Amino acid sequence: MIHQLIAGVIFLACLWLIFSEKLNRTIAAFAGAILMIGIGKLLHFYDESQALAAVDFNTLGLLLGMMILVALLEPTGFFQYLAVGAARLSKGRPVRLLVLLGSVTTILSMFLDNVTTVVLIAPVTILISEILGLNPMPYLMAEALLSDTGGVATLVGDPPNVLIASVAGFSFNDFLTHSLPVVLVAWLAALLLLRFLFHKELAVQPSNPDAIEMLDLSKTLTDRTNAWRVLAVLAAALLVFFIHSWLQISPAFIALTAAAAALVWVRPDPAAILSRVEWTVLAFFAALFVMVGGLEATGVLDGLVSVLEQASSVTPVLFGVILIWLVAGISAIVDNVPVTIALIPIIQGLGAAGVNTTPLWWAVVFGAGFGGNGTIIGSTANIVVANLSEKTHMPITSQLWNRRGLPVMLVTCVIASILYVIGYPLFLR
Repeated sequence: MIHQLIAGVIFLACLWLIFSEKLNRTIAAFAGAILMIGIGKLLHFYDESQALAAVDFNTLGLLLGMMILVALLEPTGFFQYLAVGAARLSKGRPVRLLVLLGSVTTILSMFLDNVTTVVLIAPVTILISEILGLNPMPYLMAEALLSDTGGVATLVGDPPNVLIASVAGFSFNDFLTHSLPVVLVAWLAALLLLRFLFHKELAVQPSNPDAIEMLDLSKTLTDRTNAWRVLAVLAAALLVFFIHSWLQISPAFIALTAAAAALVWVRPDPAAILSRVEWTVLAFFAALFVMVGGLEATGVLDGLVSVLEQASSVTPVLFGVILIWLVAGISAIVDNVPVTIALIPIIQGLGAAGVNTTPLWWAVVFGAGFGGNGTIIGSTANIVVANLSEKTHMPITSQLWNRRGLPVMLVTCVIASILYVIGYPLFLR
């Protein structure tokens, strides 16, 4: 009992530090992992070999491979090219600009990390808004919210998807057939809702609409040759993702192979590329895996499995809907990555108890993905956009996010719940 209490306190303390932002989330997770192993060895319930076995290297490999591809693509100016191209197509019309920038961000987020996408697109958005004399706030918030929403659509679009696919055995095609249709409806609803929520800001016409034509699109793509090389490798990787289950190779192997091929073809400065990889994110994931492994070793999760097993006695489809909202609610106040990592062994425990967990995995996908829209700390992309907005005359505050982001979370979760009930037979497979 004492082992369970200590492990639970360590994990909850780490989550509190992440939630309160009193300590960098990677440092908090790393300190928690070391503490879990140290006390585990002292009390003989957890050691280094168990901690190493708890780390999901398939997830880390997939993330690392995609990060290297993004690091190769970033200096070519490709992302700026897309953002400026969208701005020129809008001809300075606020609503059209919102739709185009939101669409570009969504599409990129389906195949790249959400945080990387907004880090690259948001600064260009601020520049475009300043040139036009528009308030950048609605565009920045729309990019974060639609990025969070669109990332749910594919296996590589959102970290929780990567985590769930690794343990549940879902393929890239499974997400296209199960998650993408739900996301398309939810994304359209979110876009329409954003149009309504920001109607006052979008009603203001640009003070200098012709200035957008002065942006030279050709100058944004600074390295056209290498951009096409990396895009060709990325396209090939995505094609292999479609058949990876048939080839019996893991998504991590595909991503790392694509990264290696791109590195050989482009031949960049290795130090420059490795400096752009989000090593802190990978360390954060690994540390969380270690902490959850400690919880599992002490049997803390067995009690939660028992509670959920009793709750699962209700109609299975209703239990799935409850899980969507439960995960969404937690993900709105705690980053959805630790929530997902903590839930994985619990769902696996339900499977061991005889519960069909396939539809439950999809419930977690929707809850974790859409729940991140609810608050300013619900996802890392939200925090990044809010920090960047502080450089503008209209910074995004928590109160402002609650008024605009929370409705998006509620609407997308309602749509996910309805479609989950309607398509429940599909989610059983």
